[in-house]
Amino acid sequence: MNQSTVSSNPVQGTNASLISPLNKGLRSLDRALDAKQIASLGWNLLHEDLSLPVAVLYQDKIEHNLRWMQQFAETYGAKLAPHGKTTMAPQLFAKQLEAGAWGITLATAQQTVAAYRHGVRRVLMANQLVGKQNMAAIAQLLEDPDFSYYCLVDSAELVDQLGAFFAARGLRLHVLLELGVMGGRTGVREDEQLRSVLSALSQWRDHLVLSGVEVYEGILQDEAAVRAFLERAIDVTRRLASENRFQESPILLSGAGSIWYDVVAEVFSAAGLGDSVEVVLRPGCYLTHDVGAYREAQARILERNPVARRMHEGLVPALHVWAYIHSIPEPGRAIVGLGKRDAAFDSGLPMPALFFRPGDSAPAQAPAHWSLSKMMDQHAYLEISSEDRLRPGDMIGFNIAHPCLTFDKWRVLPILDRDYRVVDLVQTFF
Repeated sequence: MNQSTVSSNPVQGTNASLISPLNKGLRSLDRALDAKQIASLGWNLLHEDLSLPVAVLYQDKIEHNLRWMQQFAETYGAKLAPHGKTTMAPQLFAKQLEAGAWGITLATAQQTVAAYRHGVRRVLMANQLVGKQNMAAIAQLLEDPDFSYYCLVDSAELVDQLGAFFAARGLRLHVLLELGVMGGRTGVREDEQLRSVLSALSQWRDHLVLSGVEVYEGILQDEAAVRAFLERAIDVTRRLASENRFQESPILLSGAGSIWYDVVAEVFSAAGLGDSVEVVLRPGCYLTHDVGAYREAQARILERNPVARRMHEGLVPALHVWAYIHSIPEPGRAIVGLGKRDAAFDSGLPMPALFFRPGDSAPAQAPAHWSLSKMMDQHAYLEISSEDRLRPGDMIGFNIAHPCLTFDKWRVLPILDRDYRVVDLVQTFF
């Protein structure tokens, strides 16, 4: 269900009393329907049981990507903490944890609260915890002794703010030292900054627990620069360990977005840090993958990384947005009911992948010459051939570039089996 149309029924031709809980904001994961009940309703995308446009997930491809990344991390002896901001779907978090993930990475206090409310009990917040209300939200969660939480620090000023806040409440907050690069995002750049952060942490040892070192290498475009940055993180980790700066064992050493995770795994695992250091990788987009930057990155990974090559197929796109042809107003152009409110457009426009005319036996591959040239709020311009015999009501499944900014446009995403039958519904909590 698209967030822009939350009050409308996401599924047509079904018992309204069964689906009505999905129309009330989806504030809880206590759904009226479990997966078996949903499957028993017999909804099928190809039978037009779903209102289009609709974002869908493919069950077999999700399961493939889930197993692939977990196996990749384990081959390097690393832990996996998938970045949950990509999907903000607790049902998918649960699948990742059940498959062996160490925890879930998140970006904000609000995301952390949402994950906690749906059962996640270990969170690495790959961000600074800033501001009274955000600190208060985390403090409330830390009253649960079964909840583990880590956030980042990169300045003495923030360390002092966190220390004063959590000391006043008698709580201990686990923090990771974030390293950064000049011209990059957050993170300590220079040794003088590092010394000031460490000095501040020493004043709050009873309430701020230095637990490891964190980097985000995704802001770098060059492999040599990435490797140099990772080596710096290893050197800092070794130095701080020798100075007994860390207050928890094992020490966490964490990095890896969805572009360079293979290099992070390789460099960190080869550092010989031993059992005293636990490497935690944080890719997020792998679960659904895409046909934009992440597909290009995965192709490079399969070329350069021996572990990935041995695992053969690699990641596969598991997310489509389906839409109807609305109009063919002139030769060579069709207007599709798909817009910026339905799919990401910041990293490239959606790409036609599948074509289906209601009544056909199965979808066909979309012709290679079809492409989107423009997206508006609710419409897209599909460039076609004048010989293409399209008509209103034809359905097109689009591959997506950048899943993060597609998921956040939907509150419910159906999961489809290989026959396009709906076998579950995934809710998001952005």
